[in-house]
Amino acid sequence: QLQASGGGLVQAGGSLRLSCAASRRTASSYYMGWFRQAPGKEREFVARITWSGSSTTYADAVKGRFTISRDNAKDTVYLQMNFLKPEDTAVYYCASGTRFLVYNYWGQGTLVTVSS
Repeated sequence: QLQASGGGLVQAGGSLRLSCAASRRTASSYYMGWFRQAPGKEREFVARITWSGSSTTYADAVKGRFTISRDNAKDTVYLQMNFLKPEDTAVYYCASGTRFLVYNYWGQGTLVTVSS
């Protein structure tokens, strides 16, 4: 129901854009979010956006470098990642959630590797 794509290998300072295609059912959720999990670490929040597009929230670690957006016509959410750092290396997941920030649908993850 959620299909994440766009990961890959990039050098530090480079950019990638992740996409998350949602089915109609998950597209009706209140929030769409991106999370990531680095090797040996817990999954952490990266960014979220309301389906109305009226509100975005970012983790401090990515603020000013990443931008979340969505295209309702395509039921797709994007994560534009600029000025990537080696510490951004992780598997990135998209998820849909309720207005109470309960994320109940998850995509399969896409690997982002940033080389120094």
